[in-house]
Amino acid sequence: MRGAPRTAIGQISPLHYIIIVSDGRTDESEGFSLLQLAEEMQNRGAVTAYNLDGGGSSTLYFNGEIINNPTNGNNTEEREVSEIVYFGYE
Repeated sequence: MRGAPRTAIGQISPLHYIIIVSDGRTDESEGFSLLQLAEEMQNRGAVTAYNLDGGGSSTLYFNGEIINNPTNGNNTEEREVSEIVYFGYE
């Protein structure tokens, strides 16, 4: 199965989450298939996981910076989206 950029959130325990964002469709990163992503979540202890939009929408911001390399296969920039998942901390 061909890999692609993916974003998923998994719950390990109450109030304990994991976020996996993979780049893909480039020479540097092949990404994940859905099965590979599910297996990675399971290997990291997630008991529940939710796959979000992929491709150029797979963009991870942390402390005000993009920390991955979003791509849709044609260009390497993030795609405009109308929804986000936001975790706040102090």
